[in-house]
Amino acid sequence: MPGDPKLAVVEAVRAAIVQGEYAPNQRLIETDLCERFGTSRFIARAALQELSARGLVEFQPNKGARVRNISVDEAIEITEIRRLLEGHAAARAADRVTDAQAAGLRAVIADMQAAVERSELLRYIDLNTRLHGTIRDISAHQVSARVLAQLHDQMVRHHFILALGGNRPAVSLPQHEAIVLAITARDPAAAERAMHEHLQSVIEALQDLAVAGAGIPAATVTR
Repeated sequence: MPGDPKLAVVEAVRAAIVQGEYAPNQRLIETDLCERFGTSRFIARAALQELSARGLVEFQPNKGARVRNISVDEAIEITEIRRLLEGHAAARAADRVTDAQAAGLRAVIADMQAAVERSELLRYIDLNTRLHGTIRDISAHQVSARVLAQLHDQMVRHHFILALGGNRPAVSLPQHEAIVLAITARDPAAAERAMHEHLQSVIEALQDLAVAGAGIPAATVTR
């Protein structure tokens, strides 16, 4: 692999985890990684350690590395952090957005609308990721962007569960429209508020998922 060999393996394994090729709790065997990615055990081990630092892999005594399983409760906590950081990013984006960037955001929303109309759920998930990433790029806050990218990787499985398990895209689409409307109107307060409301909705959907998994009637949960 060209460039930094460890970084190349890190990104390749990360992509495989995020795309679901490696399932939660699946063992990651160094010799298998060496064969698949054409690398040495030293680099494979270093890559797994880096992915452990990113929260995607965990090491078990006498068992080696495995894909870390993110619980629904942890996903809720992650989303609570995202609500703060992405609200800040949306406000910064509203302060900094150019006409060309605003047009780009509107184009993504138009594609999301088309995906919902056609029930193209996987495309909607990809566009959702693109929209949030574009807002982070416009905000130009490098530290929060790095943290949010890491948190997003940890949340991918739950994004798919929510999107494929009901009418979540139809619920979240108007929320994304409100975020983009506020950013392109260059209204930081409205952009932050719209992002907070969107991610609060995600938290509530995850809470419902946790309740369903525990067999507790959702109506008994107080929010």
